[in-house]
Amino acid sequence: MAHYLDPAPGDPNTTDEPVQDHKLIIYQVMVRLFGNQKTLNKPYGTLAENGVGKFNDISATALQEIKKLGASHVWYTGVLEHATMTDYSKFGIALDDADVVKGRAGSPYAVKDYYDVDPDLAVNVPKRMQEFEALVKRTHDSGLKVIIDFIPNHVARSYKSDAKPAGVVDLGEKDDKTKAFAPSNNFYYLPGKAFVVPKGADPLGPAAKGPKEDSKYLETPAKATGNDVFSETPKIDDWYETVKLNYGVDYQNSRQLHLNPVPDTWLKMRDILVFWAQKDVDGFRCDMAEMVPVEFWAWVIPEVKKVKPGIIFMGEAYNAKEYRTYLEKGQFDYLYDKVGLYDGLRRLMTGNGKTDDINYVWSRESRGYSSRMLRFLENHDEQRIASKDFAGDTKPAIPAMTVTATLGSGPVMVYCGQEVGEPGRGAEGFSSEDGRTTIFDYWGVPEHQKWMNGGKFDGGKLSLQQKQLRDFYQRLLTLCANNEALRKGRFYELQDANNLSKEYDDKKLYSYLRFTDKQRMLIVANFSPTQTYVPTLKIPDGAWKLMGLDPLRAQFTYTDVLNGRAVNNTPRITLPPYSAAILDITPLQ
Repeated sequence: MAHYLDPAPGDPNTTDEPVQDHKLIIYQVMVRLFGNQKTLNKPYGTLAENGVGKFNDISATALQEIKKLGASHVWYTGVLEHATMTDYSKFGIALDDADVVKGRAGSPYAVKDYYDVDPDLAVNVPKRMQEFEALVKRTHDSGLKVIIDFIPNHVARSYKSDAKPAGVVDLGEKDDKTKAFAPSNNFYYLPGKAFVVPKGADPLGPAAKGPKEDSKYLETPAKATGNDVFSETPKIDDWYETVKLNYGVDYQNSRQLHLNPVPDTWLKMRDILVFWAQKDVDGFRCDMAEMVPVEFWAWVIPEVKKVKPGIIFMGEAYNAKEYRTYLEKGQFDYLYDKVGLYDGLRRLMTGNGKTDDINYVWSRESRGYSSRMLRFLENHDEQRIASKDFAGDTKPAIPAMTVTATLGSGPVMVYCGQEVGEPGRGAEGFSSEDGRTTIFDYWGVPEHQKWMNGGKFDGGKLSLQQKQLRDFYQRLLTLCANNEALRKGRFYELQDANNLSKEYDDKKLYSYLRFTDKQRMLIVANFSPTQTYVPTLKIPDGAWKLMGLDPLRAQFTYTDVLNGRAVNNTPRITLPPYSAAILDITPLQ
């Protein structure tokens, strides 16, 4: 339950927004990659060549180590069955046409069956659902909660559920394909036109193994693609392997809404969400939430919460102008903070930004709902920090991750491998070498594998520098989990109070307070790649008053709880390049 902060009228350095009474710390796991111990990493390699992780690889030991990192939730990415080039036909799973599969493994966001889990992830394919259910139980037994993807906007072109419960009518099964749009249809059609496989969809041509890529995929009439291309000839950069679902929006006629009666797609999607809620998952990360009308979310989220109160919905969102709409009307618990804090910190980490970008996030862009923004520096869509395409080094992550984790009381997320500096090297297959760890192909994640250490999950093969980096993440996230001020405290920015000091470079340093009645934390981050600063940080009278303290009548000790060092009785701190400190302010008795 959120509670509201007392306002500070006329003070531009603080807010009166609601904050949460706990802080979610999410560890994202691409299941296909997490437990894979093979190291061949052949570009466009098959499952047999490059290997694949399984549900069972995520052992109790692995989960205990994730818990020790500070995590409260694990987001298991790529759980649902999706289109793939790997042949599972002997298990009664239809073979996919390779022309509409991206990569050997296929995109986990091209869902083939909403009611099934991916066979790649099972040791015993016929018992794949039981193996997933065992993972959920194992995760809960480790004191962690489970988040999975919900992909509402699009499905694989080959979508057909062979695991749906009795009585469920499949998507598109009763569509009138003679109509481009009908409120009762599940898909959008292009009557009289056949789908054309885009050029470049077969990167290996005749050299491809497995299902033949021959550009002869048959689909008549063609359907609109998942990224709203209403053409039978999507391009290679489009989501050509997916088709868009119809939520009652007539896109080709001024986006008219047809929501009465409740569209058939809404009902089907509610049933799918309820199915997984009853599998005891604790939350959904909702893919491309803004591509689905907010009216659907306003209807479906309360429907699912009737079945499982407390289940959370996190929306992938990129339009800051619509945040409030999707949080208030759409009833999302949390939304991505990508275009705000992530983009601003990325600019700072690469020497192209300014600390004003951070100020803009809390003071304008997410004012009033900062505590409901999910913050991160990596996920499966973004480039790795250590890649040459991003920072090319792990050091800039120290100040940036400190701000990411402590700026507000909302959730913070770490992507598997981030905490050991995985650089995302290699042209894995469908993707070029782009600084990302592939979501399309079978692959081993080398630096993560060093931490995994053959299934021991003890970091035995990490370098000293990697161990130090992981230790930083563990100290930071554990602080966020256990420190009341960081979990649910108020916010007060200190830039204005310090920007006239010769010791303080407000273009490279960023500082603020987080505090409750019981705890007061002063956070400062140095984004300079070369400069060491030794500022005496100033706290204005208004901030002392808000913290319920009188600096004229009391003395204080300052302890850097992030780095384990005493600063004594004045907030004067040495900040090396790319560093951060979190000072506990304690009144002397």
